[in-house]
Amino acid sequence: MPKRATPSLTDKLSNTVFRAGMGLLQLMPYEKRIPMAGRLMTWVSPVLGFRRRIRANLALTCPDMPQTEVEHLCRAVPDNIGRTLAEMFSGQEFIAHVGNVAIEGPGAARLIQLKEEGRPCVLVSGHFGNYDAARGVLIARGFPIAGLYRPMNNALFNRDYLAAIETVGTPLFPRDRRGMTNMLRHLKSGGMVALATDQYFRSGAMLDFFGHPAPSPLSAAEMALRLEADLIPIYAIRQPDGLSFRIFVDTPVPPTTPEEMTQVTLHSLEAQVRAHMDQWLWIHRRWRKK
Repeated sequence: MPKRATPSLTDKLSNTVFRAGMGLLQLMPYEKRIPMAGRLMTWVSPVLGFRRRIRANLALTCPDMPQTEVEHLCRAVPDNIGRTLAEMFSGQEFIAHVGNVAIEGPGAARLIQLKEEGRPCVLVSGHFGNYDAARGVLIARGFPIAGLYRPMNNALFNRDYLAAIETVGTPLFPRDRRGMTNMLRHLKSGGMVALATDQYFRSGAMLDFFGHPAPSPLSAAEMALRLEADLIPIYAIRQPDGLSFRIFVDTPVPPTTPEEMTQVTLHSLEAQVRAHMDQWLWIHRRWRKK
């Protein structure tokens, strides 16, 4: 559960500011709201320390990147973050906007087959594009997709955040012991689960991501092996108009070991990030040492 069950004064102030800003955005038509949210996040990103983290991560992983491209990403990455937040808090408008998106890629046929046969599947993605768009599209098509989420430290924001992602679809399981138990039960019944597995994980395996060791969770691969479920990478790729998406299902990962399977998913994500550098959450402290 959230680390601070009793909201602090800072929690209350930050949540009030966020709710007020999001409330004003909700007054705008969807097609104007989303880009405006991107611009607002870009404006405040220096205060939040986003640009410093983006520069540091790019200096580590892409040391030869031209400075002009680095500065472009310092603006474009927060823009995608702002758009993603506004989309998540747009409820049914967001679902209606992405509901008819085609599902494509080398793993699409297999994913559809699993749905038709009522077999479990572990879908893995990252904080890329808008990862909730893929979940929303699949749920709208009748896929039994559950999500796993990390409760926020700010209990006030967590309440609003949970309500927003529940609008995209349910069931949702918190990342705790009870949530994991319920998620496993969902998979055993023939359900599917979508996980974002690209954040720093202190006790994870040291695997390669962008040429550097990054502590990575093995849980998705371990669940797939334990339940004899497919492990399939999936991505919601934001399109040039900034509003629409392409749902890309990558090749299913062959069952080997949790470490090898997880490494395959990291290479899959890295390929997508390299193709769309502005769509990954470069503000992560992904390469921290344990």
